Amino acid sequence: MKPSHIEHIGIAVSNLESAIRFYEKIFGFKCYNIEEVPDQKVKTAFFKVGGTKIELLESTNSESPIGKFIADRGEGIHHIAFAVNNIEKQLKHAEDNGVRLIDNKPRRGAEGLDIAFLNPKSTSGVLIEICEDKNK
Repeated sequence: MKPSHIEHIGIAVSNLESAIRFYEKIFGFKCYNIEEVPDQKVKTAFFKVGGTKIELLESTNSESPIGKFIADRGEGIHHIAFAVNNIEKQLKHAEDNGVRLIDNKPRRGAEGLDIAFLNPKSTSGVLIEICEDKNK
C-alpha cells in the first residue's frame, strides 16, 4: 500500500459549532464544508491546512462510534486518513499482510469519498482510514 498523501486527520468533538469557532478564531482557518453522514451517525466539518484537511466529527447519537469514543476517551484525535488508489485492492493487500479490517469493503463517507477503516489492534493503536475519491 502506498498512499498518495494524508487526506485528513479526524478529530472527535462534543460540540461542532464551538470547535469550528475555535479553529476559525485561533488559526484563521475557514470551514468550507459541513455535512451529516447519517449511516455513520456523525456530523462533520472540514478545514484545509495546506494539502491536508482537518475533519471535525460530532456524534449525532451517543451509541455511534464517535459518541462511544468521546464517552470513553474524551475529545481528541480519532483517526488519520490516507488517500489511496484502488481502495478495494488496498484493503485486500492489508488483509493479506495480516492487518485486521474494520471494513471488509469500502463504504461512502463524507465528501463523497469511498472509505474503509483498519483495526487499531493491527496498526500500533492508531485508527487508520483509507479513502479514495472516485470522482476525480
